[in-house]
Amino acid sequence: MAEFENWRVLVGLLPPSWEQLGRSSGAVRRLRGFSNLESLLHTLLLHVGCGWSLRETVVQAKLAGFAEVSDVTLLNRLRDAENWFRQLCELLLLEQGVNLKPTICGRNVRLLDATVVSEPGKTGSQWRIHYSLRLPTLECDHFVLTSTKGVGAAERFAQFKFQAGDLVLADAGYSHPPGIQSLVEQNAAVCVRLNPHAMPLYNKAGERFDLTAQLGGLTAPGEIAEWPVWVHCGEQSYPGRLTAIRKSQAAIRQAEARIRDKEQRGKKVGSLGHLCAEYVLVFTTLTAEEASAEEVLETYRLRWQIELNFKRLKSIAELGHLPKYDDRSSRAWLYGKLFIALLTEKMVRVANTISPWGYTAKATENIQQVV
Repeated sequence: MAEFENWRVLVGLLPPSWEQLGRSSGAVRRLRGFSNLESLLHTLLLHVGCGWSLRETVVQAKLAGFAEVSDVTLLNRLRDAENWFRQLCELLLLEQGVNLKPTICGRNVRLLDATVVSEPGKTGSQWRIHYSLRLPTLECDHFVLTSTKGVGAAERFAQFKFQAGDLVLADAGYSHPPGIQSLVEQNAAVCVRLNPHAMPLYNKAGERFDLTAQLGGLTAPGEIAEWPVWVHCGEQSYPGRLTAIRKSQAAIRQAEARIRDKEQRGKKVGSLGHLCAEYVLVFTTLTAEEASAEEVLETYRLRWQIELNFKRLKSIAELGHLPKYDDRSSRAWLYGKLFIALLTEKMVRVANTISPWGYTAKATENIQQVV
């Protein structure tokens, strides 16, 4: 009875249109083997959330009495649920007040990231998932699974294909000259967090850009500056702008604490690393006519807002069964993981703000209706 009530509470926290989306997204073409749409969702979340294999999931669902299907059928339902999970994630993000619309309009904005997942078991292989999300819909428009070791496994722009007019937002792991070259040649633009060691910058004369001297002029929290810079890749050079904003004192203290932690683990951090910790540095190929320095930084800040949500995904991605059937099922599994993470966050938020029973009256009403 307690487990049933817990599920009813969970259903009460779902977006109001979850059933309608299940039908309109194509997740439900027929419910053969499932008593209703809710049973289908319950079964899918058992597979994604508990880390059970498809075969184990259908056995557990049958024992619980809400589904009687084969593992092949469940795989097909998982594939069909990709858009359903994606739209549910988008609605939960909107509930949190996260604005997914970029400051810079007129371009297709894409967020690139990668995360490591493991196969089940202590000796399970590790894999790196490279994915691209399109804003504001959070649609996954590219997905590839590679090993964590060897050629072609690193976080690089080369893992992706770009279209003319794309604006790519990426963290410092993608800050490499060959990647900038690839983006420019595909007529795409970029806002990438600068890694000064991996991607040195130059001035118009071809001399190294003196980052230390230029940053020394930014002393007030929130002060913004920009400089024209060039990225060299072989004999080619590509123009861009370096935008910078000085962090608040609280943010600087947090960054310094992370540096001390690295140094305690034996990783050396030079004077440039200590200096850069006081700023957010974003390299962009957008022109000043397209976006001001402030707009560039605000757009990159949007990427960090999304990153906060994907940290939930990364924190649980290693705990479950990694499906490798095909791209569709893997994408659906990833969306399901993110959905569970966001739903968990909502449960904690509701429990902390509603007293005394810890869930909404809507959830209570759902329980009473079925008892």
